[in-house]
Amino acid sequence: LITTLLFSSFLALPVLADHHKGWTNLFNGKDLAGFTQRNGTATYKVIGGVIVGTTAKGSPNSFLCTDKKYGDFELIFEVKCHNQLNSGVQIRSQTKNDDPKERVNGPQVEIEASGPNGAESGYLYGEAAGGWMTPADQRKPHKHFKDGEWNKYRVLAKGPNIKVWINGVQVSDLTHEKIYQTHPSGFI
Repeated sequence: LITTLLFSSFLALPVLADHHKGWTNLFNGKDLAGFTQRNGTATYKVIGGVIVGTTAKGSPNSFLCTDKKYGDFELIFEVKCHNQLNSGVQIRSQTKNDDPKERVNGPQVEIEASGPNGAESGYLYGEAAGGWMTPADQRKPHKHFKDGEWNKYRVLAKGPNIKVWINGVQVSDLTHEKIYQTHPSGFI
């Protein structure tokens, strides 16, 4: 099964930079300048102003990551994915020695279709960093992610606290000191 993930926009605002007057476009709408693929063999291309990621059968996880690193920030993006896809957006993530061939590790904001019973979109997972960061009792399946539609995510990372909204509904408010000690900044 080949699945597809589409991103229409990425905007980030450093939340502690008083001198910064506005948002930074992470994606220019034309090409993948400013991004590096890490791990796996999925393909990423720009079609009609949208980043399209397509899985490759048998490939390990693949990541399209910003070249720049971010610490405290607000990130807004829109995403649409195949209903059978489990994906995510890494934040404050890294690889050993900053080598793109090394395993990506760090916090991930979950992206997955809600399906008939709801899902865990917007919760935080430690990719190669300990598994679920959002405690089990807080990971209640929900249907804020609209299957087959564009979904707007907002992520606010400030210090050890990470908040996530999907389509205007806050789904996560997590303070995680341990992951912040090892991942205070990194790529998105």
